[in-house]
Amino acid sequence: MFSEAPPSDSDRPGRERDDGRVTEVTSLSRTGLDGRPELDDATAAALDRLEAWFRGEQAVVVAFSGGADSAFVAWVATQVMGADRVLCTTAVSPSLPASELDDCRALAAEWHLRWEPVVTDEMDDPAYQRNDADRCYHCKEALGRALGPVASAGGAVVVLGVNLDDLGEHRPGQRSAAERGARFPLVEAGFTKAMVRDASRHLGLRTADKPAAACLASRVPYGTPVTLGVLREVEEAEAGLKALGFGELRVRHYRDMARIEVPVDRMADLVAQRDAVVAAVRAAGYRYVTVDLEGLRSGNLNAALADLGTAVSS
Repeated sequence: MFSEAPPSDSDRPGRERDDGRVTEVTSLSRTGLDGRPELDDATAAALDRLEAWFRGEQAVVVAFSGGADSAFVAWVATQVMGADRVLCTTAVSPSLPASELDDCRALAAEWHLRWEPVVTDEMDDPAYQRNDADRCYHCKEALGRALGPVASAGGAVVVLGVNLDDLGEHRPGQRSAAERGARFPLVEAGFTKAMVRDASRHLGLRTADKPAAACLASRVPYGTPVTLGVLREVEEAEAGLKALGFGELRVRHYRDMARIEVPVDRMADLVAQRDAVVAAVRAAGYRYVTVDLEGLRSGNLNAALADLGTAVSS
């Protein structure tokens, strides 16, 4: 079991100090939260099941990317189990934008999470660099190699922020995680993505409406090798566009051409800032700057998997 806790967890919502011990006050689904949205019955029941799930574990290691799902898991686990039994870990590699690592660090400080960055070595794996349909599998294998010894030493189980909606998508990383004994508590408790966001709003978590932010390698079409240079170009191009006010976007990498995706209702803004947009993307190393008129579609590169002979669920 883990033994080293962060500075303080005495102000965790739904709990109170009693002679130096943290004791449960009420279910998180029924905690009085001034002016925050009430939960519907299904989401409240799922949150109760999630609390019960964590109460049944001795210790957990949370794969904490800082996104809405893993942040919700990390927060709830810490509330229910206490920081001494929950270790939140962020996989650090060239595929993680620096801004996301900074946000993980900030969330850990804000929420009094016990947090550690863990370096993963997927970029040393030729199978990962090859970038075929199983790239995510090899990425999660690297994560498992990094977290396995930590979990074993603490008598803990590794948990991921996978929700029910994720099960219908092409995500071979889930297969790797399951093979290594990781658990998906959101799935077991019955959470969809929308339910995670609703519960996060109810609990006052600032990640409730955080846009999805997949790893940088997801911007690279299957069959195009993932290299440090490619990841750097993508990260710098996206950082440049975010500085212009485009918080939700993707820059897809096609050698010397960048394909920008933003929500359809932001396309007019993109065109209005045409010169600045082109300059920001070219500064990252691209020669051609294009816009996808279909707009932002998370995971849309998976459509090409049919051409590679891989069956993808629709």
